[in-house]
Amino acid sequence: MEKKISRRDLLTITGAVGLGALLPRNPLAAAESAQAKLPQVPRRTLGKTGQQIPILLLGGAINFDQVFDPKFAEALRFGVNYFDTADCYAGGTSETAIGNFVSRANKRKDVWITTKSDRHDPAGIGMVLETSLNKLKVLQVDMLFMHGLNDASKLSPEMGSKSEMLKKQGKIRYFGFSCHDNNVVDLLNKASTLSYIDAIMFRYNFRSYGDAALNKAMDACHKAGIGLIAMKTQGSAVSNDPKIKNFQDQKYTFPQAVLKAVWADERLSAAVSHMDTLDKLKENIAAAMNQTNLAQAEFEALEQYAQSTKHLYCEGCQHICGAAAPAGVQIGTTLRYLMYHDVYKEPEKAKELFAKLPEEARRIADVDFSEAAKLCPNGIDIPLHMQRASKVLV
Repeated sequence: MEKKISRRDLLTITGAVGLGALLPRNPLAAAESAQAKLPQVPRRTLGKTGQQIPILLLGGAINFDQVFDPKFAEALRFGVNYFDTADCYAGGTSETAIGNFVSRANKRKDVWITTKSDRHDPAGIGMVLETSLNKLKVLQVDMLFMHGLNDASKLSPEMGSKSEMLKKQGKIRYFGFSCHDNNVVDLLNKASTLSYIDAIMFRYNFRSYGDAALNKAMDACHKAGIGLIAMKTQGSAVSNDPKIKNFQDQKYTFPQAVLKAVWADERLSAAVSHMDTLDKLKENIAAAMNQTNLAQAEFEALEQYAQSTKHLYCEGCQHICGAAAPAGVQIGTTLRYLMYHDVYKEPEKAKELFAKLPEEARRIADVDFSEAAKLCPNGIDIPLHMQRASKVLV
């Protein structure tokens, strides 16, 4: 008989004995772990790499403690040994924090490190990688991604040759890209035809399930052996008005439920999560180790939530609404930063990112966005949110 897990048990990891009694252990992961007595997050194969990675990955766009961050150690205790970072994360300090931890704890053999480069040209990506290797204090990273790719032409034969060269030099093991803009489908479709793409991290959450074009592109990548990793899994809206937080479940928090919905898709190897506190880390680990699948009613509740908040969710299709905005204004990017401010509760990060936008992109206070709102496929009240952004992001 399947053991029932209370909401309280699921939300908190209280110790090896207590959790071990509640949650079944993955024998393979546990045997491979240095903490064999602790239950371990399940693992899946990352496409044609053949490598087993945890279904929950530690996102690195966080201000980690530069000396010794306890989130790294806690993640490793339960098998979350895939650390995702980038040259630009946390103002460039994410890589150094990971490097300091791995070096001081002597854990390089136990940790999978993926880093990303904002440079998408062969020469540039090589230069950024050298800097990243130094900051991470390693000779090789397990995966190198082109970060936030939005131009399919960058998936060129020249980039393929560069990736193979970096592999032969022993500086990377695998290569791919991350993407979250409006052309995710196009990028996935092109990648499915390229032998040098090992993995892709892309925006995927409960709001995407009915997207036929996206599902077809995911099928193509899965068939080609490309490892698929979901990001932006929370599907957050641009407002945290309590009236729209109508998802309620007896067994899971909303963040846990949407992660479990992503893991229900067997085409996906893992989901990367922004876990900036130990509580969030423990909550997500508990969800990953819980073997109970979401019920149909729970999927339906997520669908209802998606529909009720659609008018607050920006899908980043700047090319649509941007046609009715002044040149240089970045509606999608601005709304994403507003989400960081409202939902992620990271006002300083939101302000810092907004301040880095070109001057013309920040001139939004007196702009009439009514025509842009008419073009939004989700019906977002763009004038309302852009006006709010002009006040809270400065």
